[in-house]
Amino acid sequence: MLQTQTSHLPSRFILKAACLFILLTANLAFATQDECKSLIVSGNPEYPPLLWPDPDNPEELIGVVPALLHEILTPMGVTPHIQNVGSWARVQHLARTGTIDMVAGAFMTKERFGYMDYILPPIIHLPTAIWVPRGKEFLYRHWPDLIGKTGSTLIGNSFGQRFDAYAEENLNIEHVRSIDQSFAMAAAERIDYVLYEQLQGQVKLAREGKADQFVPLEKPISREGLFFTFPKKSPCNHAAFRERVADRLYKLVNNGRVEELVTEYTERYTNND
Repeated sequence: MLQTQTSHLPSRFILKAACLFILLTANLAFATQDECKSLIVSGNPEYPPLLWPDPDNPEELIGVVPALLHEILTPMGVTPHIQNVGSWARVQHLARTGTIDMVAGAFMTKERFGYMDYILPPIIHLPTAIWVPRGKEFLYRHWPDLIGKTGSTLIGNSFGQRFDAYAEENLNIEHVRSIDQSFAMAAAERIDYVLYEQLQGQVKLAREGKADQFVPLEKPISREGLFFTFPKKSPCNHAAFRERVADRLYKLVNNGRVEELVTEYTERYTNND
């Protein structure tokens, strides 16, 4: 009986109801996107010159990546709040829960694909070096040469899916909260090497006056792209918004802006500015 009555509803009533539903859905979508006029952003705070705590306001991060993000978002009418929320491991935890809206720099891994959407193209490609105390160099040609040695790096660090899987099965790597701790352990001969990106290691050691104390082995263990990501649980993670960000990122990467910022912020960091 209900089906018979419904089937005789005026067609214009059905059309109006359908239009109203479409309008409400569209308004809700626009309202959700309009709420994202600002983004809570964070990243690895031990990543100079790409990211490091602002000396004048340690609760915020500065560097190449924050500067680039401002150039992407400000013309879109969006304000990024790039916060220092603590360790890199904590940043990833907050991304999983959707507590932050964007991660300012992450390598691709299978696990992270489960809770973040990546923005193409990569910001920059970074080689990861094996850092050793000067005079303690050893022959390194490929990953098996690290078997039997002890390394150290930051908790939550990834150096690419393939190396991570290999290291999990075959290598002895101690994970610590601060890369300074890793270098101190190497200097004290408690470990044999430190895994850290080559660019970041160079500028960090230069600023601390330790550039002559450590050297990177000639061959990096990996070279990975660094990406902006949106946590899947962030209310600001919309396909249209991601596309707008990707479009502006593509233009800035292709015109050499990242290289200019790397030069600028390397100088600022090493001069303690």
